[in-house]
Amino acid sequence: MDVRKEPRWSRWALVTACALGGVLYGWALGSMGYGNSYYAAAARSMSQSWSNFFFGAFDPLGVSTVDKPPGALWVQALSVRVFGYHGWALVMPQVAEGVLAVAVLHRAVLRWAGPAAASISAVVLALTPVTVAVNRDDNPDTLLVLLLVCAAYAATRAVRGDRPRWLLAAGALVGLAFTAKMLQAWLVAPALFAAWLVVRPSWRRLWQAAAAGGVMVAVSPAWVVAVDLWPGAKPYIGGSRDGGAWDLVVGYNGLGRVLGTRDGAGTGLGNAGPSMGGDPGWDRLFNDQVAGQIGWLLPFCVTALVAAVVMAVTRGRPDAPDGDGTPDGTAPAGPVRAGWVLWGGWLALCWAVFSFAEGIFHPYYTTQLGPAVAALTGAGAVTMWRLYLRPVGAAWALLPVAVGVTALWALVLVRRTPDWLPWLTPLIATAGALGAAGLPAGRFLLGASRPRALRIAAVSVAAAAVALLAAPAAWSAAEPLNGPDGTDGVNPSAGPQTGFGGGTGPGRGVPGRGGGGRPGGWRGDGTAPGQNGPNGPGTGGGGGFRAGQPGTAGPGTAGASAGPEGTGGGPAARGGGEGLSTWGVADGTLTASQRSVLDHVTAHRDGARILLATLSATGAAPYIIATGEDVIAMGGYNATDQAVSLERLQRLVGAGDLRFVQLSGFTGQGAEDDPRLTWVRRDCTQVPLDGVSDLYRCGA
Repeated sequence: MDVRKEPRWSRWALVTACALGGVLYGWALGSMGYGNSYYAAAARSMSQSWSNFFFGAFDPLGVSTVDKPPGALWVQALSVRVFGYHGWALVMPQVAEGVLAVAVLHRAVLRWAGPAAASISAVVLALTPVTVAVNRDDNPDTLLVLLLVCAAYAATRAVRGDRPRWLLAAGALVGLAFTAKMLQAWLVAPALFAAWLVVRPSWRRLWQAAAAGGVMVAVSPAWVVAVDLWPGAKPYIGGSRDGGAWDLVVGYNGLGRVLGTRDGAGTGLGNAGPSMGGDPGWDRLFNDQVAGQIGWLLPFCVTALVAAVVMAVTRGRPDAPDGDGTPDGTAPAGPVRAGWVLWGGWLALCWAVFSFAEGIFHPYYTTQLGPAVAALTGAGAVTMWRLYLRPVGAAWALLPVAVGVTALWALVLVRRTPDWLPWLTPLIATAGALGAAGLPAGRFLLGASRPRALRIAAVSVAAAAVALLAAPAAWSAAEPLNGPDGTDGVNPSAGPQTGFGGGTGPGRGVPGRGGGGRPGGWRGDGTAPGQNGPNGPGTGGGGGFRAGQPGTAGPGTAGASAGPEGTGGGPAARGGGEGLSTWGVADGTLTASQRSVLDHVTAHRDGARILLATLSATGAAPYIIATGEDVIAMGGYNATDQAVSLERLQRLVGAGDLRFVQLSGFTGQGAEDDPRLTWVRRDCTQVPLDGVSDLYRCGA
């Protein structure tokens, strides 16, 4: 529609949706901690030098980088430079980016499907549970979503105004999103370009779409090329096999995520590791781990796409609304059809990749589905309402069917955690029944008494809105009201925990419980991913990824309560285990054992340039976050990167640049056989400290 004719209530709806998102994303900002300790440590290191800033260095010395491009961390590091190093300074940019995504989505849907659809879409995105959780954390997905929504807005402007330059802008924005999460940004590109072509297919438009794709391909690897051409010394690129950024693109963050093999998947844990969202398959988005985060409105979206097809097929018939089959009665059919292709294609592409990806998969990745779910819900509601008001035909039934099926699905999801907010079940059942039954009743009265029929339909629609949005709203509100959960750093999620691990493919465990822990996916013997034990006593591990007991090799004692909510076992997380801050969640303080280690190595560093080296990044992160000292991670995130090879480690020790090594942190597959561990244990001297048995002094 012409945005100059936007009604005032639409602007107020936009303000309301943004305010709702701002409250959910930013409530109790100061109590969020530092989020994912891996990224929090990197943001502090990046704020200390412009070289670290450019590369996305994990440690203050710039020995290695994080295993992602630094786009999202650039924003956080700049915030730290301005406001100082605080947890809220890391999360505040995420809150702002999340609110901006809500606003931009509203403007994009407004141009496509009108003010009612835009208002619904903005509210739905603000209430998407996984999006609320991610926007309260420091993971890079928030910036990814914002840039992709901006790209969709640009593509909508291109389609509506037949302006190829806006399509070029869309390609550039997808390229910028590449600097947040690499190839994941490209998932939506085919939908953006298809929307341009479907309006009026021609060779000219095909070449214009190809040009936009060329812009995307040129912008995307800009940081990668700059790193590759850097003339001087540079950090080891985390997650790569050869220390280079190109390997990260096609390996660990590329084909490895989809294929789940260690070939081309980077090093260490690779991408055959734990799928924290369950087994790959068509039903992954409906399983215990994922559905409560993003799946509430998927049945409604599917019905909306059916309604779009019905509207397109019947366009121009006498019983079609406004005679042209458009949601708002003002746009030509081509741009409206393009909008369905854009958002429907976005949903289908991400759904397919996330469902069948064999590599590492976190449920929070599905926040990328949020804008498409929101847009299709808004436009679908308006389209099905117009079909409902048609004087003839059976298409009116799509709206009550969509309401009924989606409400039933909500009941299924709520019943998976019956003890959590038990009042949701009767609320959804009652409201869903009123909506699904009231709409047909209003329809049957439409011919006899239109005003009365519309009143009944309006009440039914209001009941339907309650039935469809009550549960996701409750899931979303639980995050800011209850505070971050123990797994939020590495796996942010909203609502009750219905399972953390899962997956029985290569390197994955199956869901289970370890003596009172929540469902998990990794075994608890401190070595490698595998199968959980049974409920109760045994070797099973809960999904909390509990660190090992201080000074041990990290066995996950079944039934122990060292992790969140009494979670048992976890991956190999050595020494000062509780210092991993419940595996990846940082609060900015050191545990007693970590403080003991820090005091000892500070007092006995003997002029060494590097205060401490740890096995992996999760072991180093708490020290960097709390002190900003020169602590390095030899093996990157999962302990098997060659950021500091054995030869380099020996040179650093021989030159007196390093005296202490702590074998702490999360370790992935193959780390136990690493020659660096063998050398440290054999040639270095174990330091006797209370509660710590993994600290070694190397050299004279």
